[in-house]
Amino acid sequence: MCGIVGYIGGRSALQVLVDGLRRLEYRGYDSAGVAYANGGAIGIHKTRGRIDDLQNILPNPMPEAKAGLGHTRWATHGAPSDRNAHPHSTGGIAVVHNGIIENYQQLKSRLIAEGHEFASDTDTEVIPQLISGYMRQGMPFEAAMRRAILELKGSYALGIMSVWSPGKVFAVRNGSPLVVGFGQGEYFFASDIPAFLPYTKKFSFMEDGQIFILSAGEAMLEYLDSDAGPGKGPAQTVPKIVEIGWTAEMAEKEGYDYFMLKEIYEQPKTVMETMREWLDNPLDMLPAMGITTRMILGLRRLHIAACGTSYHAALVGKYAVEGLAHIPVEVEIASEFRYKNLLIEKNSLFVSITQSGETADTLAAQREAAKKGAYTLTICNVVGSTASREADSVLYTRAGPEIGVASTKAFTAQIAALCLLAVALGVRRGRLIADEAETITAQLKKMPLLLEKALASGPRVKDIAATLDDARSMLYLGRGINYPIALEGALKLKEISYVHAEGYPAGEMKHGPIALIDKRMPVVVVIPMGSLFEKTLSNIEEVKARGARVIAVTDEPASLHGKADETISVPSTHPVLSPFVNVIPLQMLAFHAGVLRGNDVDKPRNLAKSVTVE
Repeated sequence: MCGIVGYIGGRSALQVLVDGLRRLEYRGYDSAGVAYANGGAIGIHKTRGRIDDLQNILPNPMPEAKAGLGHTRWATHGAPSDRNAHPHSTGGIAVVHNGIIENYQQLKSRLIAEGHEFASDTDTEVIPQLISGYMRQGMPFEAAMRRAILELKGSYALGIMSVWSPGKVFAVRNGSPLVVGFGQGEYFFASDIPAFLPYTKKFSFMEDGQIFILSAGEAMLEYLDSDAGPGKGPAQTVPKIVEIGWTAEMAEKEGYDYFMLKEIYEQPKTVMETMREWLDNPLDMLPAMGITTRMILGLRRLHIAACGTSYHAALVGKYAVEGLAHIPVEVEIASEFRYKNLLIEKNSLFVSITQSGETADTLAAQREAAKKGAYTLTICNVVGSTASREADSVLYTRAGPEIGVASTKAFTAQIAALCLLAVALGVRRGRLIADEAETITAQLKKMPLLLEKALASGPRVKDIAATLDDARSMLYLGRGINYPIALEGALKLKEISYVHAEGYPAGEMKHGPIALIDKRMPVVVVIPMGSLFEKTLSNIEEVKARGARVIAVTDEPASLHGKADETISVPSTHPVLSPFVNVIPLQMLAFHAGVLRGNDVDKPRNLAKSVTVE
């Protein structure tokens, strides 16, 4: 959700922090602020609004501080405002926070009774107030900080600095993502890798309960709690450092006006990068992930849990795995799965899907499945993320950093991974004959070219989007494996254009949604040639009979002449792989509709890229 950054070293801290916040602004953009070492004090500048608004209130020239913290906010507790912007400070202590402090009301009531005065409505402010309270009792700063943090309940990634520990910044994690970057005599920390890609490729992904104590020449990693007792400081531990293959340019627009548009057009490359390792022989991926033949043959059920766009990818995966491997698949919204009475049978495989590897509900679902004895596999995009560390095995997508809040390239990378998994399981279980497997893998090898052809519909899609300016609601219809694509198309339109949209199985339309249809409601129909073409064509006739305007996405435009008002042509492929090409024009339709309405499509209102709290 929120983005936090920290720096200590020889550079201008404020410049590094502002640059880092710009690269994290997709995590929240309600307000922004920085804190920095300023002689014997801490300077703070913060404001409601975006990073540009923060830049406008910073001193010019910037103070030559060498250490500091930064924050870009997605509001949870307290409305977006100057007073609720981070950093929060008291008594020479400054804190930035991503997460939710669940017991903040109890702590705040106690602190107010002790005479503390609060300046904001946030849960975060209890942290510096609590530290300050323990210092009033005579504790040194670092002991007071540890004592205070151990009282917090909930999820948090914290950046802390204080006049009482000059020359140090502190990074703390419990439940919310935090990575530490290692440079030459300088250190960085942030909620996500892109913040500091221009400065370093070496990162350590923090684990829950850890604290990094960073100075200009040293990075010490400790656990907050140990046998040494609260506040006394446990023995140091050695950080695990990984080198990230992403480049700084991957997190830049590179000539595009929007990150979302860039990421839509990157999909031919990112799909191929995801498949490259396994495409020649998908069977190799199973033993590489620790999935033995014995496990596969005994596999009774596959559970998949995910959120948002990843949930729609999971639904595509359900159709693919059931169709090719004949394994029953249950797909769950992660936030619901974790609170169910979980009926996970012996010999079950649990798959979590998360772009960031840090999605709170998906991580919780994965942990619950592991407790029930399932073998856990995560499909994620970030090497070293929490999901990848905690799962029994990992199938990485290779999409690179995705900056646009509305996910596009991560979605097609996820369905690429799922289709490869479906092929491998189908062949190993003897349900998918060699000829069919070769046909599907041959089509997967052609997928970058097919995606390029689908992207060529861009001008046509833009023209259609321009005719939707008065639409207030839209219906998206699909059947079979393309029903999830209807869901995803509707989600993208909602996220980016703020137009209400619903995705439905086309055959289900008569059971309610048809009541909404009139000449003012555009209906988007995903209708590839195949066994369900005629059935879906009948649904189009039903829509047209109610006066609606039909926009069809199809690889058979000639058959829709006189049936659909507008057609968007996509290339033909194997039916299991049709979601790849069919989702492209729906992504572009949402993008152009949002731009034409004057929306910031990279940073849609009320949304943040990575949902790291419940």
